[in-house]
Amino acid sequence: MADFDVLITNGTVATASDTFKSDVAVRDGRIVALGHGLGTANRTIDADGMLVLPGGIDAHCHIEQESSTRIMTADDYYSGSVSAAFGGTTTIMPFAAQHRGQSLRDVVKTAHDRAGPKAVIDYAFHLIISDTNERVMGQELPGLIMDGYTSFKVYLTYEKLKISDRQMLDVLALAREHGAMTMVHAENDDVISWLTERLLTGGHTAPKFHAVSHARIAEAEASRRAIDLARLVDASLLIVHVSEPEAAKAILDARNNGLDIYGETCPQYLFLTAADLDRDGMEGAKFCCSPPPRDTAAQDAIWRGLSNGTFQVYSSDHAPYRYDETGKFNAGPNPTFKKIANGVPGLEVRMPLLFSEGVGKGRLNLNEFVALTATNAAKIYGLHPRKGTIAVGSDADIAIWDPQWQRTITVDMMHDNMDYTPYEGRQVTGWPRIVLSRGRVVVEDETLQVERGSGAFIERHPAPAKSDTSRLQPELDPARNFGAKLL
Repeated sequence: MADFDVLITNGTVATASDTFKSDVAVRDGRIVALGHGLGTANRTIDADGMLVLPGGIDAHCHIEQESSTRIMTADDYYSGSVSAAFGGTTTIMPFAAQHRGQSLRDVVKTAHDRAGPKAVIDYAFHLIISDTNERVMGQELPGLIMDGYTSFKVYLTYEKLKISDRQMLDVLALAREHGAMTMVHAENDDVISWLTERLLTGGHTAPKFHAVSHARIAEAEASRRAIDLARLVDASLLIVHVSEPEAAKAILDARNNGLDIYGETCPQYLFLTAADLDRDGMEGAKFCCSPPPRDTAAQDAIWRGLSNGTFQVYSSDHAPYRYDETGKFNAGPNPTFKKIANGVPGLEVRMPLLFSEGVGKGRLNLNEFVALTATNAAKIYGLHPRKGTIAVGSDADIAIWDPQWQRTITVDMMHDNMDYTPYEGRQVTGWPRIVLSRGRVVVEDETLQVERGSGAFIERHPAPAKSDTSRLQPELDPARNFGAKLL
């Protein structure tokens, strides 16, 4: 009888803190031993010349979700999870999105009904909160946090989703009380709508004006404001999909001042620019997302943020809308920039892009890559140590990377349900050859090895609630200390 179910030999293991040669033994879906000469296994995988990394966690992706204008994303939980797995991701965290008037309990049930029969890898849900009525804040949200839905996203823009500063304070205070994490889409809605009105009035309707309407200052101001609101009530906050230097600086300054603030960025802000929105005809629609890509100077700033402690999480913000009437052109064949469905795909290429241009080009070391793509998200969102690392007792979520595998990204090689990729023709070096989820080989020989519905929902637990005493000395920040004591 074999000692283990799976034994990965001769590989180089990397975690967020260490890189070492080791075999990895798996039994009953968990890692049970690290070392050499561990014993026998039903399946031995020779990883000589390969990197043995934790499976990625994509902590921000929109799968089988209706937008605020009720356009359904192109990927359901089958195509989305398959695409994630082929790119080395073994856990996804999409959204159970509440539209105004909806019960949070109902949207969570809908998310489970969609994911359970289809997902091939593990998943957890963030909530999206757009309606902070008495039932939601007094009953549903506290109850859902205790049930394991310990993170939620709010918007400071989009007419049908945005909440006021006062409402955001209510959300932050509740999250602080119950040990949850608030994520925020930080853009100033009034700035965007003011610019949009003037652009459209002037006949400036092409996709490139989407980037103009979402001015950098809209993101920078809203990011600073969101940080100050969190500071007032001593709440944790994560600012998602940061695209520009001032917002990044605000996050780093807050962290250097001891605030519990986190930052996230995405591939589109490293590899795309506003010039992509200015392609011929309506081609620029393929690159419309919010915030929009900026310029090469902003790209450089975001790269610095990945290595200097500004950003803890690197997610795809996968928002797949096809280049047809079901997606980008849902409002018609030649819509104004305001009517183009917002979002770009990126779930499958998230990790290979960062590995190739980050680790391969010396911008990041291997441990930083693991932290940004897996470990930090697991810690921030309550999945660690079950997910996000290679350690005894952790789930055997493992991606075996060939660091020399050169590939050219094309839409034909993607496994999502999209008809384009914004990274078409880009050459990358480094891609996973074999991907395991809970010890099951999910991807091997560029072929899916598991059945739909074989993924599992991962319940999380709230963090310990903060005490009424501020983490900063009162004399350094009396307003923050007072705000904490009000809770």
